[in-house]
Amino acid sequence: MMAFNKPAITPEQQLTLLQQRGLSILDRPRALAFLQSVSFFRLTSYMRPFQVNAQHNFIAGTGFRQLAELYDFDRRLRLLVIDAIERAEVAVRGHISNHMGTTYESHWYLDAKHFKNNDQHNRLLDEIRRKQDNELRDYHRECQRIDKLKTDSTRKAKLKQKRQQESYARHYALTYSTPQLMPNWAMVEEITLGTLSHLYKNLSKDSDKKAIARGLGLEAPLLESWLHTLTAVRNICAHHSRLWNRELGIKPAVPKSRRVVWPDYLRNGNGNLHTRAAVILPILQHFMIYCAPHASWKQRLAELFNEFPNTPLARMGLPNDWQQDPFWQII
Repeated sequence: MMAFNKPAITPEQQLTLLQQRGLSILDRPRALAFLQSVSFFRLTSYMRPFQVNAQHNFIAGTGFRQLAELYDFDRRLRLLVIDAIERAEVAVRGHISNHMGTTYESHWYLDAKHFKNNDQHNRLLDEIRRKQDNELRDYHRECQRIDKLKTDSTRKAKLKQKRQQESYARHYALTYSTPQLMPNWAMVEEITLGTLSHLYKNLSKDSDKKAIARGLGLEAPLLESWLHTLTAVRNICAHHSRLWNRELGIKPAVPKSRRVVWPDYLRNGNGNLHTRAAVILPILQHFMIYCAPHASWKQRLAELFNEFPNTPLARMGLPNDWQQDPFWQII
């Protein structure tokens, strides 16, 4: 352990430092504007593949434009990924709600028999209860502000009614006394993706998990694993973190059955590819085929890669000819 002694330096000094390390900067004003919008620290993770030693010297011929383009590619890749995750997430919520609600009634999730782990079940109930309590608290605060307005009582009543309808969690708590918590179809929309992933994993009956997965063209172990993976990837994208050459801390399951179409370069390739973007993209494409086949996601993904032909694919786990794999030819 040692004391930290690195000084803060200005964007102009940062550019000079990069030049001293061998980075070519042809348009200094433009590079400076980029650093003022994207911090030096954020950009460092995109520099590392182009640096050769502990002194952070750059490979000869590396230019600032390469770094900026790589950053822009990654930013736009995250936008595409988060778009697909949103569609997949909404679809999974719907399939869980539709199957479990019609099979076991509106408040099935209140009964512990539907879950394997009681502690996880209690955490689910606590999350929903907390959501309703927070909405009630906010509603009462808003009503207090409305009461202070200089307007007539009829207008105040209308404003309070409008505030009540702004959230179903709020509406349910103000309207119904039993059951205490909201119905299944509202519950699955209120919980986070992480909680949704745990809910699915914790379902007690394999037959329910299989029925839900089947509606998404998957086997239950795959859906369970992929939900866990998408939760991690969503967090990366939501925090604007690097995705391009990210190595996931988890390894999603891959299809063992030929019933689930999968890229040949992943079936036959190095297992290390299963922790990089190489595995994220086909997972999302599978969901898009079942959830949003007319969204042109695959086409937009190909257009992005074609627009940035110099993106180092190997660090994503992708072979140069990945787009020609039969998996990506499926309409």
